[in-house]
Amino acid sequence: MAKIALGDHREAVEPGTIRAVLAEVVLTFLFVFAGVGSAMTAEKMSGGESIMGLTAVAIAHALVVAVMISAGLHISGGHLNPAVTLGLALGGNISVVRSVLYMAAQLLGSTVACFLLKFLTGGLDPPIHTLATGIGALQGVIMEIVLTFSLLFSVYGTMVDPKKVIPVGLGALLVGLVVGANVLAGGQFSGASMNPARSFGPALVNWNWTGHWIYWVGPLVGGSLAGIFYDQVFMVRSTHVPLPRHSDDF
Repeated sequence: MAKIALGDHREAVEPGTIRAVLAEVVLTFLFVFAGVGSAMTAEKMSGGESIMGLTAVAIAHALVVAVMISAGLHISGGHLNPAVTLGLALGGNISVVRSVLYMAAQLLGSTVACFLLKFLTGGLDPPIHTLATGIGALQGVIMEIVLTFSLLFSVYGTMVDPKKVIPVGLGALLVGLVVGANVLAGGQFSGASMNPARSFGPALVNWNWTGHWIYWVGPLVGGSLAGIFYDQVFMVRSTHVPLPRHSDDF
């Protein structure tokens, strides 16, 4: 059984934690800036409804996720995503204290990125995640659960599992490719968020919270299920030992 590492309040003021939290602000800011910016560009050029627009957005997300994970891997682990953070915490790979700080940092980074995009684009509104016509809330939640499960399963299989057969650095690229593929698969149905922070920034800037809960419930449930499932079924070890409190890598 996975042992959740609670941590303690002193961890919040440790230099390593402060650097990691700051990294999550910066990494998430850069990810959202490129991801939301690509969606704004696609919408401006083609109305956002063409396959070319969706493909461009998927490629942008795949590339920026891969690079930002790689850039932050040695500092914070390069989570960029509250669902990733929760999924790793439930596997005992990051303390609860640090998880809460990471999530706050990710929301802040996303918010700053979206406000800046609105300013730099002459007042254009960052597009919010919404369900397509004919897609109900239950369908949207299940779609986000499956897509985020895929993301976290990939994170565990390519970066966390000590028995992985590929370098961790390559894992970042593969996780980015999964994100891009999921955007293509679900982008026209649920929006393929997979990331509450990615959805939070645009919703806050537009002050439009219609259906926003879907992009918290779906990703957090999907990430949690993947973390617990992979840890309990596929992780091979005699005892579960959480990462050292001072470790910033996966």
